[in-house]
Amino acid sequence: MEVSFPAPNLALGNIKGETQSLADFEGKVVLVNNWATWCPPCKAEMPSLKQYHDTHAEDGFTVIAVEAGEGLEEVLAFAQSYGLTFPVWLDPEGTSLRAINNSNLPNSYVIDRSGTVRLAWTGEISLATLEKYVTPIIKESN
Repeated sequence: MEVSFPAPNLALGNIKGETQSLADFEGKVVLVNNWATWCPPCKAEMPSLKQYHDTHAEDGFTVIAVEAGEGLEEVLAFAQSYGLTFPVWLDPEGTSLRAINNSNLPNSYVIDRSGTVRLAWTGEISLATLEKYVTPIIKESN
């Protein structure tokens, strides 16, 4: 789970039609979550990701949800149905999955404020896991 490598240089379009990059979030703690609308564990973890994001957004934390392959309409409907308040990116070519060399869904990695990937895991994330592992990174650099 603990790792240490530079964050990938990743830029993708979001559901608002804008291009964003990880560099746009420099100075924040960022959890990048690779997921798909059809993936049961991805759906199961979204409420925890939303709750954690909403609790810690004022502390300089964000989630970036990178959807692996579905079209804008499907992803937008999913984001609206879950009330997602964090950036949702579209990745029709699998760029994000290749950038971290992990094609299993869901997978997540956490980038600290200095741009280093500190945590990475595959599978559904619980709120307890987020609190245990991500909160200390938010606090140490806040």
